[in-house]
Amino acid sequence: MTQLMDTPVKRPLWRGRRALLAAGLAVGLVAVMFLGLALAGARSSLRAPAAGVVVGTVQPGVFHDFVTLRAKVVPREVVYLGALEGGQVSEVLAQSGDVVAAGQPLVRFRNTQLELEVLDREGRLSESITQLQAYEKQLEDARAANEKAAAQIDYDVVRLERDAQRLQTLLAQGYIPRQKYEDVRDQLALSRKLLPLQISTNRTQDALRRQQLPQLQSNLASLQESLAVARGKLDSLVLRAPVAGKLADMHLNVGEIHDRGERLGQIVADNGYKIEARVDEYYLDRVRVGQSGAVEADGRAWALKVTRVDPQVKDATFLVELAFVGGQPKGVAPGQALEGRLTLGGDRPALLLPAGAFLERTGGAWAMVVSADGGHADRRRIRIGRRNAEQVEVLSGLRPGERVITSDYTGFEKVERVVLTK
Repeated sequence: MTQLMDTPVKRPLWRGRRALLAAGLAVGLVAVMFLGLALAGARSSLRAPAAGVVVGTVQPGVFHDFVTLRAKVVPREVVYLGALEGGQVSEVLAQSGDVVAAGQPLVRFRNTQLELEVLDREGRLSESITQLQAYEKQLEDARAANEKAAAQIDYDVVRLERDAQRLQTLLAQGYIPRQKYEDVRDQLALSRKLLPLQISTNRTQDALRRQQLPQLQSNLASLQESLAVARGKLDSLVLRAPVAGKLADMHLNVGEIHDRGERLGQIVADNGYKIEARVDEYYLDRVRVGQSGAVEADGRAWALKVTRVDPQVKDATFLVELAFVGGQPKGVAPGQALEGRLTLGGDRPALLLPAGAFLERTGGAWAMVVSADGGHADRRRIRIGRRNAEQVEVLSGLRPGERVITSDYTGFEKVERVVLTK
């Protein structure tokens, strides 16, 4: 009886610990598989009111290759005014806003130290000039004396020859002593010897004089220029308008002291205006000198031509300068804002999408395409070509008639679908 009661009862295999653990793992794997399939089939989405987005339709058309210009009028030439020598303002002869002529005095300075330096330098230069001029006169006097000496000797030869002939006749007749005749003959012989020596001396000194004169005259000219520069420093104490135009940014008072080279103002030259515009860096490789454009002013379009492109990018834009072609508006003023267009290329047929703020987020690499029923919009990769302020050229990824959200994509970057709610 006891043996029958102590017989062990065996547990079924399916209720064992290992069997239960294996079953649990299998159920977990199946759950994970179903969850993965569910997540794979699901799409991340975002709900947005349909009234809060702008939708554009893809359609064929003509692409107009231009960029919008938001430009301003600037003077064609601005000349800055600086203190050439500096000093104390003694007289203000023109004020900002005055229209001045070229060469007109604007400001007069007083500079005692400069005046004393100029006077001292002028005195030393004048002394040097006087010395050179005196030496030049000495050379000329020596030349004249040498020529006079040669002429005198030549005259003595001629005179003594005549005297010798007369005395020879008188000596033959016994009217004069021989000594007198021989004295004249001796003087004649001496003069005949002196004449070639004087001529040779004259030639040597004249050659030396001709050699020295150019250097002497060059030194004189240099000293004269230095003297003019020294005197010109005093003239620099009067600031004059270098060009004709309107005086600006000059506010001086009598008694003020300004250093040499200090900027005092500027003159807006009266030779017209030009246009400056900042263009989006996207167009940097497409804007060239010589391209045409136009701005609206005085109720009409005024033709422009690109004259300079500054490739330096600042705040995602670069600077373009344009000149008026065939006249400019009369009523424009510096700083005035104008709007216009810059033509980049010719018009051509293309598949077009209205331009919008979505380009700033996507760069034209993808877009949200609205479904046929308008209930949602799905992300789709696209490729665009040229674009302007109004149009985008579609190269691939979109078909005619499809609709695309073209407004701002803030918040759309990480979703695949936008559900458009009523």
